[in-house]
Amino acid sequence: MTSIGITPEERAELGKALTDALNPLAAAIRSRQSGLSTARMWEADPVEVTLSVLAAWKVVDTEVKQLTARAAATAGSYGANYEQMGAVWGITRQGARKKWPGAVPRPAAAKAGAALELFGGTVELVQDPSSGGWAWAGEGADGTRGAAEDGTWYAAKEEAAAHAGAFLREHAATLS
Repeated sequence: MTSIGITPEERAELGKALTDALNPLAAAIRSRQSGLSTARMWEADPVEVTLSVLAAWKVVDTEVKQLTARAAATAGSYGANYEQMGAVWGITRQGARKKWPGAVPRPAAAKAGAALELFGGTVELVQDPSSGGWAWAGEGADGTRGAAEDGTWYAAKEEAAAHAGAFLREHAATLS
């Protein structure tokens, strides 16, 4: 794995830039917690001030994780794979897949849907490309139209087929 390094000078510049960017956030957090103006933040108890700075770093950490996930998803959308992302991040392919699940789109199945004919009726099974979930819609032999309940996506194609089969059995044509 190739790790991207920075020089000591770049590290010092980055540290200064991050600290400069963090100070207004830390002051705002401290002001909300203490009721003091942001200009008087540093006059408070040193423990409380440093805890405000720590709280601000937590906010930054959370935001950086979200931005990192967005960058990974963008890289994946342009064709980067988990091995490449892992190499840049200094982790394995498996580590990258675990860190950013869904960042690399899976290749579409040859046929993402299927038809099911039972009891004289027909349903189509369809797969949601974003979630991978399955749903169904069709018509029973008696002419009744049906579908998976609004917003219902089943985890497996077989589960959607079972619900669709139950619908088709319930709406089979009756012989007179």
